[in-house]
Amino acid sequence: MKLVTYATPDGELHVGELRGETVVEIDAPDMRTLFEEGLESRRTGRELALADVKLKAPIIPKKFFHTAGNFLEHAKEGERSNWVAPIKPWIMFFQSVDAIVGPDEPVIYPPHLTNELDYELELAVVIGKSGKSFTAEEAMSYVAGYTIFNDITARDIQRREMESKVFSYCKAIDTFCPLGPWIVTADELSEPHDLAMELRVNGESRQVSHSSRMWVKLPDILAHYSHIGFSAGDVLSLGTVSGVAGFSEDPAAWYLKPGDVMECEIEGIGTLVNPVISWEEAYSTPPPPPVQW
Repeated sequence: MKLVTYATPDGELHVGELRGETVVEIDAPDMRTLFEEGLESRRTGRELALADVKLKAPIIPKKFFHTAGNFLEHAKEGERSNWVAPIKPWIMFFQSVDAIVGPDEPVIYPPHLTNELDYELELAVVIGKSGKSFTAEEAMSYVAGYTIFNDITARDIQRREMESKVFSYCKAIDTFCPLGPWIVTADELSEPHDLAMELRVNGESRQVSHSSRMWVKLPDILAHYSHIGFSAGDVLSLGTVSGVAGFSEDPAAWYLKPGDVMECEIEGIGTLVNPVISWEEAYSTPPPPPVQW
């Protein structure tokens, strides 16, 4: 099933199941609570037309695990572009959940922080139950579902951060975490390593790949990071594929700018769409003075 978080015309947030063009309300205060308490049927009987609600980010997790280096093709393109540091397996850091936005919500371009705004299409896993230090053989029982993540990155900030071999700020800026449009439960997506993946900017394909190209597989990734401890409703991203702007032959031509529209599509899940808008459009004020890095 497809689980959604949505806002009604009066602005109230609800959790529901999407059935075609109809949203069926579920009795849970938020998506994380639903996973904490279990997915047993708690339909209220209330149904709304999808056209009459606004989909929001499906979940705001307690912890958002960024994992990276899981696609060899992305590591190879980094080598070709002479990126400041190699991209190897077992990279992990945490995302700020305050940066999360949902489907059709804008990514705000902050010109005082970056001139190199980039996209990264990623498959993300939603954890269904708490657990710690489990094996790869046990790992898939902890998966509740899957969603789409666009890991927006300020490459100029990232290069500076990676001179110290760490990075986080470049990906945690407000609105840099599009997530959605919904969560597809694991029973409907039994093979996460067999999904076509594509990211388009203004209708032009930029990233075209397949989840089968992961050189580190999902059970191993989940088991590896389980020693930190998962909570129900946590989200874990699986790293991006080749085709990012920063590693292209002409990054300046491919970096995002206000007016661009990104479409992230993963087979079996759907399409996450987000526009890029200017600081002035978002806040009706000029941006702050440039920040020096």
